[in-house]
Amino acid sequence: MSEHDRRAGFKLPNDIDVLILGAGIAGLTAARTLAERGMRVCVLEAKQRVGGRILSQKVEGGGTVELGAEFIHGRAPELWALIDEVGVKTVERHGSMLRELQPGTLVADDPQDNTMFEPLEQLEDFTGEDKPFADWLAASNVANELRPALTAYVEGFNAADAQRISVHSLGVQQKAEDATEGDRSWQLPGGYAQLPDYLAARLKDLGSEIRLNCEVLGIHWNPRNVAVVTTHGELNAPQCIVTFPLGVLHKVNRPGGISITPEPAAISQARRLAMGHASRFTMIFRNPYWQLTQLIDQQTVDSMSFLFALNHIPPVWWTSHPDPNTLPALTGWAGGPRASALHGKTPDELASDACAALAQIFAVDEKIFRQNLIATYSHDWSADPFAQGAYSYAPVGAVDASAAMTQPEADTIFFAGEHTDITGNWGTVHAAIRSGLRAAEQILEGRATG
Repeated sequence: MSEHDRRAGFKLPNDIDVLILGAGIAGLTAARTLAERGMRVCVLEAKQRVGGRILSQKVEGGGTVELGAEFIHGRAPELWALIDEVGVKTVERHGSMLRELQPGTLVADDPQDNTMFEPLEQLEDFTGEDKPFADWLAASNVANELRPALTAYVEGFNAADAQRISVHSLGVQQKAEDATEGDRSWQLPGGYAQLPDYLAARLKDLGSEIRLNCEVLGIHWNPRNVAVVTTHGELNAPQCIVTFPLGVLHKVNRPGGISITPEPAAISQARRLAMGHASRFTMIFRNPYWQLTQLIDQQTVDSMSFLFALNHIPPVWWTSHPDPNTLPALTGWAGGPRASALHGKTPDELASDACAALAQIFAVDEKIFRQNLIATYSHDWSADPFAQGAYSYAPVGAVDASAAMTQPEADTIFFAGEHTDITGNWGTVHAAIRSGLRAAEQILEGRATG
């Protein structure tokens, strides 16, 4: 420990049962589960906050902007149990979905028309050889006019490359969504961060410690003995749960990455999975000036929830409709290969390009957007050293990699995080929660029988 850390009052506890690396939703869930069963846990987090890829920011004038996870996808019981426990407000999304067919033309999608998604539903029962979605689509009988939108959806929703993502994984994902009403979604008006903040407070009440601004530099272990070297010194425990995002795991024992010796088998499995990339930003305006458009009827544009403009980057936009208590805002999203065009841009640069694109899409004077823009918020997850991307997906031949990562290493090293989900819900908050519960139960079961 450095002299600076001693003066700051940092202590290195020597009576830890389980070290948990990462204070995202997976790590906090695992920690809370273990602490409630009387175990002594210590959570180490490199950032100065909890939540991981959940990042809610309060904005001037009231309201919250999400810079990371935003939507509650479906009715996954683990996530909704936490929402009910915390007692936070949720708003189910509904409203019109607009699509730019060509410049100067906006139409509203029929909410009852699932034609575009029928090919994905067919993948639920696909038993052929695994292949990239792009290859499967090229050889399919899907109508040519549907292919660009379908590809954009797969890449945008999964933050994936259609040339890599597995059709088997998409089939598994589709079944998972069917099981949890995945076609429905909600938002948390007070911010998604209410959930990790609650878990962190619960851990404090249980006498557990969360060490913020504590970066892990290396892990050295042998059975039932883990030494974690951090920027605050070395900590030891019999067991450890690693919840680093997949992008961080990809760099383990490689230049610029964390060292783990000996290297657990889960690391080679992690390298079989892919870290998806996405770029998102939220623009807040004085009023919803996109509603000035004359390209579509007023009622439809007033209730706009999503906008799909595939000829632009970002190709996807959404509003906060139907929540009436938020500032007028538009969030732009690009997932997969198209996200690279936005990486590295400042909020001002993103806003400048977006105002020009929105003016074209809605046929509204660009000056109106520019002059009434209050602020733009973004976070570059791909450039974030503690994330290295948005969330995971399974490339061809890697559908079994997540399950392989759930196998403990000598009952000592355990892995959790959305990339270790075995229910087909990769990339979601409820997948992270499930993984944290699973890792905690593995430790508790091992101790009960050990």
